[in-house]
Amino acid sequence: MSRPPVSRASRPPPRQQRGLQEIWVYEARCRDTTIHNTFMCGDMKGVHTVLKDPCMVNALMETVHEEMVWAPELGRYLSVAEVDADPGGSTALHDACIGGHDSCVQLLLAHGADPDLLAEDGSAPLHLCIIWQVAAGDGGAEVNVLTSETKITPLHVVARRGLEEHVKLFLSHGADVSARNREGRPPECSLWWAERPAEVGRYLRVVQMLLGAGADHCTAGRKHHTPLHNACSNCSPRIAEIVLQHGAKADMQNCAGYTPMDCLLQVGLRDYPDQHPEAVARSLLNHGAKAGKSLMLKLCLLSPATLEVMLNCYAVVPSCEEWMQSIPLEIHETHQGFFDSVRQMTSQPRSLQHLCGCALRHHLGKGIDAAISRLDVPSSLMEYLLLRNDGEIR
Repeated sequence: MSRPPVSRASRPPPRQQRGLQEIWVYEARCRDTTIHNTFMCGDMKGVHTVLKDPCMVNALMETVHEEMVWAPELGRYLSVAEVDADPGGSTALHDACIGGHDSCVQLLLAHGADPDLLAEDGSAPLHLCIIWQVAAGDGGAEVNVLTSETKITPLHVVARRGLEEHVKLFLSHGADVSARNREGRPPECSLWWAERPAEVGRYLRVVQMLLGAGADHCTAGRKHHTPLHNACSNCSPRIAEIVLQHGAKADMQNCAGYTPMDCLLQVGLRDYPDQHPEAVARSLLNHGAKAGKSLMLKLCLLSPATLEVMLNCYAVVPSCEEWMQSIPLEIHETHQGFFDSVRQMTSQPRSLQHLCGCALRHHLGKGIDAAISRLDVPSSLMEYLLLRNDGEIR
């Protein structure tokens, strides 16, 4: 018998030929506290030993409490390390700027670190430079780079901190003095942070640099809160005066209807009664601000000198018996002579000299300070017209 031949067995399809062999790169991670301590303590001998293993150059050091410290002596390893790696949300350049490590910053930039790369929190390295020598490095960073969320520039950051050298440096590199953040505030609104007397000097110099560079003294944020409002809230006489001299409006209202005088009496005087609020009030009144309603005088009880300046703008001392009962005992005992003169002059006619001064100030309007300074009168009379303090009401 014959039978048909058996069909040829099927063969599996040939495997596709790979042009290149696939290489799987192992992502090294290190949780060894000994190695962490080697880097943290600057043990260079130990560091060199660890980095002999090529995979350790780009290893992720999983720290718990502290970030690694960069040392410039490790620069030779940057030839193979990823200079812009950001395992923790920020690059080595961000960390070097935060720590003020000038030599590390220069080293990283020399090996191609991106000076405008944003960290996880949206900040660029230039936003983090707290030491001006670090910021001074010529790494090609964009001086007006914005954070991703708050839209602030490096100039906003250093002006807020009152860092004079930084401000001078950034302005020399073309920083925009009119740049607004997400809230619409320009850099000069950093006056908000000049709270302590010891800080006022450097903030004043920062303000002078910003104004000299063309900053608009009337620029306000979305709430129409101007630099003058800030200076009055912080009870900063010298800053308020220089802003007024540059043309700030003494009676400008913010979105809540508060003038700089309102900010002084309701916030500045309450929080900083020892920072000469009377000087701020005098500057405002001499640049056209109004003394306001007599009900506001009650807010001046913590500062008798401020109350005197305000009362000297009235042709007649308003009734004050109701709120005079609220004077703190210690203040009343220290300034009893002044408060006695206030009681005696309540609803009484003022002197002819005082009435003439009030009429002249009313006639001069908002330019009182500049106009009186040009008058050919004795200095004592000029000081009287500019509301100097005498310690009593006459």
